Amino acid sequence: MSAAFVTGGSSGIGLEAARQLASAGHDVALFARDPDKLLAARNSILNDAPSRRIEIFPVDVSERDTMLAAIDRALDIFGAPQMAIASAGIAEPGLFTEQSLALHEEHMAVNYFGSLYFTRAVSDAMITAGGGKIGLISSGAAFFGIYGYGAYAPSKFALRGLAEVLHLELGHKGIGITLCYPPDTDTPQLAAENRTKPVATQKITKGGGLWSAQDVAAALIEGMNKDKFVVTPGFQIGALHRLTSLIAPALRWHQKRIIRKEEP
Repeated sequence: MSAAFVTGGSSGIGLEAARQLASAGHDVALFARDPDKLLAARNSILNDAPSRRIEIFPVDVSERDTMLAAIDRALDIFGAPQMAIASAGIAEPGLFTEQSLALHEEHMAVNYFGSLYFTRAVSDAMITAGGGKIGLISSGAAFFGIYGYGAYAPSKFALRGLAEVLHLELGHKGIGITLCYPPDTDTPQLAAENRTKPVATQKITKGGGLWSAQDVAAALIEGMNKDKFVVTPGFQIGALHRLTSLIAPALRWHQKRIIRKEEP
């Protein structure tokens, strides 16, 4: 079986996806910033799939040249992947007037451009090899505007737009695109996110349930294997995907009611 490439592979959904892909028989290339966390992830995966080859590539996905060079090294080792998942991402909620322009740029650099660089490189290799499957991770924040997500949501809206185009342009070339909209997921990123959420944002986003990274990764991989374009784990995310145009006005009204109460 051919390889799987995963960004953000040192923790959260990326790590769990890599673990499941290795257990399914794939050799895996892991991309993430922290070398120590990558090594720990590699060892953890090998505990579950000792016969697989797991290679790590410490890299910041937002740095185009180094990211493309890292993918080239992985391609030299494994050849074109059969499965590729762009899971690297950041989320730092806060108010638009209080967050720096640099933070907005960082969200786009990691969440959108990091996924773009990865997808472009692996898709070129996949086309040459005859096809493959690519998984992209958006967010429920890409369905409608959410108070406190001025830096994060636009990057996920952009990724949603990219996926819509790639689904049309790459399908006839043998590449399946799957776009996942995870609900709140129990990951280190969510823990970091919760530290900067405005009070109103906490109230707006509560009640959606909490999924495990393992379950979200499983839903994504199943969707990729079934050539689904959209994966919406959970009833609420599925409803948002299907009914956003109908319920968005009510959701905006609900948010404004909370904002008036909780924020000066």
